[in-house]
Amino acid sequence: MKWAARIVLTAVLAGCSGMVSAAQPEVSTAKVAEVTFQLERPGLPVPRFTLRIREDGTGSYHAEEVQGPADGGAVHYATGKAIDRPIELNPVAVARIFKAARELGRFDMTCASKAKNIADTGKKTLSYAGPDGVGSCSYNYSENKTVEMLTDRFLAIACTLDEGRRLEYLHRYDRLGLDAEMNSFKEAVTAGRAREVSTIAPVLTSIAADAAVMQRVRLTAAKLLEQAKDDKM
Repeated sequence: MKWAARIVLTAVLAGCSGMVSAAQPEVSTAKVAEVTFQLERPGLPVPRFTLRIREDGTGSYHAEEVQGPADGGAVHYATGKAIDRPIELNPVAVARIFKAARELGRFDMTCASKAKNIADTGKKTLSYAGPDGVGSCSYNYSENKTVEMLTDRFLAIACTLDEGRRLEYLHRYDRLGLDAEMNSFKEAVTAGRAREVSTIAPVLTSIAADAAVMQRVRLTAAKLLEQAKDDKM
């Protein structure tokens, strides 16, 4: 009976050990390092999204989109929906993201500002997971310039992906509305508020090739596609 009790005890301890190991933040079984950025801000058309970028350049975008407003001339969506799509970033941008993540100790740090009376721009979380370790930090606002750079970059990528959905919607249901929207997107790209235009290349290609679309809109789409080929930022 003693040997049976020892077997049971060993099994229980092994099970507990497995659960503890899975919960340890310093352990990662990821074969390819991955950086994740998540934003939560109620009240926006996309109140929550997650961008996941692997060091090989592949990644994913998950967003929870609410029903569109009924005024203001905005694009209308019948119901809220979840968006899941794969993405791929250019190697220079990926290298910059991972260099910054490692300079920040894989986000194993406090990155939130201690300043008071800061406007609420949403809860942001940067996370890292890879063979060399894991880490995560959350903040509304950070005074760390590298965290700020990463935040701006991820927000700009999300801006492009959201814009891609708007352009796709307008191309299908309101071609005349494409003119103002495309100009707005071009300005965002020029100002750096939108990045990684290649992630919405299929939408822009479809618009550029559609003879039923206004010529200047087609030309703008084609120019953005051309710029995306040389985008090394």
